[in-house]
Amino acid sequence: MKTTINAVKFKADEKLEKFIADKVAKLDRIAESATACEVTLKVEKPESTNNKIAEISLAMPGQTLFIAKQADSFEQAVAECVDAMKVQVEKFKERNR
Repeated sequence: MKTTINAVKFKADEKLEKFIADKVAKLDRIAESATACEVTLKVEKPESTNNKIAEISLAMPGQTLFIAKQADSFEQAVAECVDAMKVQVEKFKERNR
């Protein structure tokens, strides 16, 4: 599965990119038929708390699964997205059996 990381209006550091790649790799194990994964990171109102947004778009055969979460850190938001995406993937697999 090809993974793309997009940081909107900032540059994500290597540590964050490695964290995201490790988390998304877990999705690759349960979503065998996924062809691509796109992770988008955004900061909403930098002066406020709980302002980091992570979005994951997972291309499955015939459908694209999408999830977005907001948290105090990108790591927390990505972890929540991956957990929620696992549930969506399981539901997708159930429907398509």
